[in-house]
Amino acid sequence: MLTSTYIHIPGIGKTIEKRIWESGHCQWDEYLENQECVSIPATRKERIEKGIIESKDHLEMRDFEYFANCLPGAEHWRAFEHFSDSVAYVDIETTGLSASSSCITVVGIYDGKDAKTYVKGIDLDDIVEELEKYELLVSFNGARFDLPFIKHEFPEINFNQLHVDLMYPLRRIGLTGGLKAIEKKLEIQRTDETVDITGFDAVRLWHEYERGNEGSLDLLLEYNKEDIVNLKTIIDQTYPQFIERTFQKALEK
Repeated sequence: MLTSTYIHIPGIGKTIEKRIWESGHCQWDEYLENQECVSIPATRKERIEKGIIESKDHLEMRDFEYFANCLPGAEHWRAFEHFSDSVAYVDIETTGLSASSSCITVVGIYDGKDAKTYVKGIDLDDIVEELEKYELLVSFNGARFDLPFIKHEFPEINFNQLHVDLMYPLRRIGLTGGLKAIEKKLEIQRTDETVDITGFDAVRLWHEYERGNEGSLDLLLEYNKEDIVNLKTIIDQTYPQFIERTFQKALEK
């Protein structure tokens, strides 16, 4: 999808992007070979040609920061397939909803193969170095919750990556509600131990652990791991629908 994207080019919005798609020459290389067939002003064509050449160079260099800065935040998902081999699925557990009055208890990071959990008072500080390894982050409601919470506790962290907050593209394809509700709609199963656990239970489990119940921490970590693993399952299932919906919506008469 990224190589059919034009809205990251300065001065090019969705109207011009739509005209390019309507011409049938969606991909960057197709456009460069057939730009005379696309009905847009010559000044825009010059910008687009320059932007495509620049974008191809940055993509070849895997310059994720370039696309993170140029793409609107709601459209970072378009770069997913090009950077999915350097992705971290991220989810946090906290003692409350406000970063100013609550704290992070657990951070889960899944790279598509291995799920790691970092715990307050044990190894939570290690997330700064761990997150810096990745070019793209995937979360659910992370733009408003997880990432600001992490930034509040670890101000030295530099979130310069692409960030796909799944909540927004999922809404566009009609999947609304919280993460657990969406999992049910997609028939994603949780274990018997975690299926009924809520965010409020996660807080309770942490407090039980603080009072000496190691089993509560084990259950909390299992719950968090399922969150991050399921983020991958969700995007794998729905990414083709994101693309289809984007083209469909743009080309509606």
